[in-house]
Amino acid sequence: MIYPSVLNAVVSALAAEAIDNTSKQAWQKLYNSADEEEGGDLATLVRSRGTDTIDRTQVDCWVSARLHRALEPKHWNALVAKYSTHKGRKVQAISALQALISTPAPKLFLYKATTAWAIPQLKGARPKVMTSVSVEIPLDAPDWRREAVVTAALAAGQAKVKKDESRSAGMIVLKDSFYDMNTWDNDGTPESTRRRWRQSIQKSADDLVNEALAHACDILEAEGLLMDSAA
Repeated sequence: MIYPSVLNAVVSALAAEAIDNTSKQAWQKLYNSADEEEGGDLATLVRSRGTDTIDRTQVDCWVSARLHRALEPKHWNALVAKYSTHKGRKVQAISALQALISTPAPKLFLYKATTAWAIPQLKGARPKVMTSVSVEIPLDAPDWRREAVVTAALAAGQAKVKKDESRSAGMIVLKDSFYDMNTWDNDGTPESTRRRWRQSIQKSADDLVNEALAHACDILEAEGLLMDSAA
């Protein structure tokens, strides 16, 4: 199992962490803390256990656990805040990140700035909810035909609504008004100051993420899980 980049590995690992299935539960058979102390990488561990092929999700979960154990809490929280798709863990990591950022901005501003950084506003992220359907029915269609067309259209509309709801269920989508910087401060602070605060907060968060990715790269290279290190 080789990842093309450290970012790909981190995103895949954090996404797998949010999945609840048997593959995730089975990853622990690949992990033994004693193996770390002995310096064995994942590929060696897999071969030593006689497993020729393993589930991708199991490896992703193993990587998630490995990074969580090896990284400093501040670096782990930075990665979770930025890249995790697990709502609860992402919110907790954003909160933990706020305590690490030094800024003259008030707490409300810091909270909204870090949250907006971790959950950027995306176009189209808030899908429109279908509330009606339209159909074309020939004027000379018999009653049974009209009823069948309407029934089919309603069924298709309901299926689309269910699909759209399922697709967005795992997303954190904030109201558009959340991103209005005028709501981040109640003291009438000049816009230039607020912009400077926001830029500084985002830079501090980005710096933590970059540090975390650098340390994660060292860990994954040692495990032989990055393409360059495996070449």
